[in-house]
Amino acid sequence: MASNNKGLYTAKYLHEQLNIPYKYLTKLMTDLVKSGCLKSIQGREGGFSIIKDPSKFSLADIIEAVEGYDGFSGCILGLPDCSDENPCAMHYVWEKNKNSFINTLETTTLAELAKQRIVRF
Repeated sequence: MASNNKGLYTAKYLHEQLNIPYKYLTKLMTDLVKSGCLKSIQGREGGFSIIKDPSKFSLADIIEAVEGYDGFSGCILGLPDCSDENPCAMHYVWEKNKNSFINTLETTTLAELAKQRIVRF
């Protein structure tokens, strides 16, 4: 979709091309439409398309739309009481990597990914 952001893509087409389970794909697409990342056109000639320029669309935008960003702020081991004052064994190791990972998600755009030669999804 980022390679041809003027086109309309049906859920069936995306399912076949990406080999994503249809039910899961339609949930993702619904979440992306609700968040304003995509638009949906109903009917026989309908489909999904990207609303904004792929160069203004980060991976973080997609993650926020689909599952939220909260999962990145908590403890890597899932411990509810983990904090700087009460760190788990992985706290400081994850903290350094987490910041780098989040920066990558926030600065990598769909346009950049669309330029890559991707042979498998």
